[in-house]
Amino acid sequence: MTPESKVKKKVVDILKKYEVYYFFPATGGYGRSGVPDIICCARGRFLAVECKTGNNKPTALQERELKKIQDAYGVAMVVSETNIHDVENFLIQSSPLRN
Repeated sequence: MTPESKVKKKVVDILKKYEVYYFFPATGGYGRSGVPDIICCARGRFLAVECKTGNNKPTALQERELKKIQDAYGVAMVVSETNIHDVENFLIQSSPLRN
């Protein structure tokens, strides 16, 4: 398992804990480049999560997509092993989610 896969798994574990709808979008062929790794809907709130490891940063295409999501009033975050707790904090603060 790659380091980024480990981050994705931890994010998915949090999403499952709170029974959040999520999926991993296909980006090849008919997909769109730069789309975040995980797309979620939590109690009506749109959340996009881009997973990175270490000092890795989103590409220019990924930054563009994250900004488009924010411009549409969705929540877009970049998560690594150091700030993975931000996903759970968002879910807790967003609305009364099941635990």
